[in-house]
Parts: sequence; C-alpha cells; structure tokens
Amino acid sequence: MSIAGIDSESLRLMARVLTLHYIEGKLQSEVATELGLSSAKVNRLIKRGRELGMVHITINSPFQPLFELERKLSMRWDLRYCSVVAAVTGNAETTLNQVGKQAGEMLVDSIRDGDTIAISGGKALGAVIDNLSVDRAYDVNVAPMTGGVQGQHYTDVNHIATRLADKLGGRATLIHAPLHADTPAERDLLMSVRAVRDVMDISRKAAVAVVGIGSVVGPNATYYVAQPLPESERIKLVERGVRGEFLGHLINGDGSLAKTELNSRLVALPPQEAMSIPIRIGVASGEEKVGPIMAALNGGYINALVVDDHTAETVLESEVRVA
Repeated sequence: MSIAGIDSESLRLMARVLTLHYIEGKLQSEVATELGLSSAKVNRLIKRGRELGMVHITINSPFQPLFELERKLSMRWDLRYCSVVAAVTGNAETTLNQVGKQAGEMLVDSIRDGDTIAISGGKALGAVIDNLSVDRAYDVNVAPMTGGVQGQHYTDVNHIATRLADKLGGRATLIHAPLHADTPAERDLLMSVRAVRDVMDISRKAAVAVVGIGSVVGPNATYYVAQPLPESERIKLVERGVRGEFLGHLINGDGSLAKTELNSRLVALPPQEAMSIPIRIGVASGEEKVGPIMAALNGGYINALVVDDHTAETVLESEVRVA
C-alpha cells in the first residue's frame, strides 16, 4: 500500500496519532481526547498507518533468536506449540534439564482437571519430571503408551507415570507387560490381555501426550538400551533409512514406520493411533536427536516440540540440505 494520493494533512494527523500511541505510550482513548477525535477514528488511523508501513517495531531481547527458531519450526511442520530454550554449551545434562523444565511448563499449560496424560518412558521424560513445578494439584490420570523395560527402573514407563502423577497430585495407571516381546505371536497375545488392552485404550483417548524421541545412531543411541543389537544390525537399519525411534517403533527419515520385524514385536500404541491425541509434545535435546526429531516431525507424530537452540538450528539446517 502506498501513501501516494493521501494529502499531507491526513498524513500529518496519522503520524501524530502514531507518535502519541507508539512513542509516548498513550492509550487510544487518551490520544482521542488529546486530539479531539473519536476513538474509532484513532483506531482507523493507527490501522491505516501500519498498513502504509509507517510503523516499524523492533524488540531488543536475548530471546528473539529463540522465538525466531520457534517460528521457523512451527511454520515448517505446522506445530501447534513450539518452545526453544538456550543450550548450555558443554553441558548436555544441564541443557536437557532446561528443555525438561520448559516441557513441564508446556504440559501444565495444556492440561485441565479430568484429563488423561499419555506418556513414554526415557531420560527426557525424567528431566521433565525432575524440573516440574506446580502451584496446585491436578485431577489427572497418567497412563503409559508402551510396555516396560526390564532393568531400566528410573526411565521405565511405569516409574515415570508414577512420578509424574505424584508431582501433579493425580493418579497413575500402570502397565504390566514388557515393551519387547520375543515374537510377533507373543506380542499379539500380550496385546490381547484385557489389562494391557485397557491401558492402551486409556492412552489412546488422552488429551495430552508427552514423549521422548529415541536415537539409533552413536554410542549413546537410546533405542538399543531397551533392544540390544549387534553393531552390524544397527548399521543395516541406518542404511535402510531408519533415523529414529518413537514409542518403541523404528521410523524412517520421512516418518514412515520401518519395515522390520522389530516393530512387529512391540507392546505399544502404534504411532498412527497416538496421532488421535490432540496435543503431542515431543521432548528432545542433543545432536544425536536431530535425525529422530526430523523423522517424528515428518511423520506428524508430534504437533508440539520442546528443544534446545543448537539442536533446533541443526534440524532446520538439515531440512534445508535434504530439500
């Protein structure tokens, strides 16, 4: 829109209104009184001035780069919510705690009394709970979306569910089945058990989900903590396009489920079914999580993300290279 054709007196009045409102900080009603105009006319002049490009707002804040990363991530993957926190250079654990704290705040902002919260297990969920702070008790139920992992007490889904319920003042529904069955037939049998089936039904109808995103590359790849595999098998999976783990399921870079028998032995809610949950918060931090985050985003498995800025930048840079 151009100022050509607008007489100088109108432009002068518009500029005066904009100065009083934006520079001197006066309310529109105060501007109207001072200039002898109606509030409606002041509102129109402000709107027209913005449309003409007469207003340029600059916010100087250390948070602006983080907000810009949130905007880019949200636009690229159509996220409902996104929060990026500043990484603590050289301290991955502190960074994860910062991410966990922010994810906890997002969770509390998203829940209401009577809600069910569906969760996965994992270290990221532990960081959420460790740094969670609430000012009242919530009447919520916390339910697992996967079976448990033997020998991993502190990151096991039942332990996580119990801790989160205790922190929120709610209650937990526990699952009594392993995440990994020995065969597809055993998996089908376990999933048919009413107690297991009921937990999956509860999670499927949750209002909010909070999930970790597992890595499949590197010495600290979290997927292999629960499902040990020889290095040769790990390499084959990556060569076939596997980039991450979501609810125990191996997923390819484009978000599709990997075609592997490992996925057919899982006692877990299928990622596609988890997509019926309205708010699905993914929590992750670290370079090894870049591929898994992209895979989960590409699959649409999460519609909210909490991540650190270094990881967020690498995700966006990697997306540009892939495109």
